Amino acid sequence: MTHPRPFRFGVMAAKAASASEWIDTAKKAEDLGYSALLMPDHFGDQLSPVAALSTAAAVTQHLRVGTLVFANDFRHPAVLAKDTATVDLLSDGRLEVGLGAGWMTDDYTWTGIPHDRAGRRIDRMIESIEVLRGLWGEGPFSFEGEHYTISEMNGLPKPAQAGGPPIIVGGGGKRVLSTAARLADIVGVNPNVGEGKVGPEAIASMSADATEEKLGWVRDAAGDRFDDIEISILKFVTVVTDARDAVAEKVAGGMGMDAATLLASPHTLVGSAEEVADELVAQRERWQGSYVTVQSDALESFAPVVAALAGS
Repeated sequence: MTHPRPFRFGVMAAKAASASEWIDTAKKAEDLGYSALLMPDHFGDQLSPVAALSTAAAVTQHLRVGTLVFANDFRHPAVLAKDTATVDLLSDGRLEVGLGAGWMTDDYTWTGIPHDRAGRRIDRMIESIEVLRGLWGEGPFSFEGEHYTISEMNGLPKPAQAGGPPIIVGGGGKRVLSTAARLADIVGVNPNVGEGKVGPEAIASMSADATEEKLGWVRDAAGDRFDDIEISILKFVTVVTDARDAVAEKVAGGMGMDAATLLASPHTLVGSAEEVADELVAQRERWQGSYVTVQSDALESFAPVVAALAGS
């Protein structure tokens, strides 16, 4: 395939006060035309991804489910391979596996899990991708790396999707994005959260210019496989409104940036449904971001944009 790809849309959800609330979210996402329900992976106030995504898949027919992203440091890849293969099998092949190196300082502080330097965490993630694909494949698999050793293990069950679910790797730094470009099926172009939180550094890296640089890293590292990669861009703020300028000023002030920078960022959407749709088409033209994910607070308000653009 060549870029641009057809649009598809995800919604990022994490919490529910009851089973019925979570089921309603999943069913509504499917009914409104979203392609996928996606979850983060932290130890704070959110549902556990494996259990929650299994439930979401069980109560829907076509909705894909996935993570943005599993934190590699919290799960041995052999365990994750079995969990993800099971979800993929029982959902009839509707799983997407987002995998990251782990980044949020609070997760490590709360649990006491060692928070190694970024390079070492990324090294582990790279090995985990190889282990996941090996265990999802046919027959016994062996691997000996610096961090993981697998000995003649036949990963069972096998996933429904041949070769395993698509892997999403996202980030805002050069090494992670270059790794994603070489190894992932879906590349998430994200803010840089190297400081372990969504702070000034991350917000500054949401700009259009920063995104241009990130896409350059992806293109350079991907080489001939760039057209085989789906580009995913997560929206942190989505406000569908007829008062675009006034709302942009207010939201930008809260984020410590000016309104022009906010409106130009690929990680924020403010405007009427028509304005937002036009902006997404322009962003895809510039950055190839065809897989667009919004936060759950925009699930319903963003639905007219999904209806207008999905599949086009």
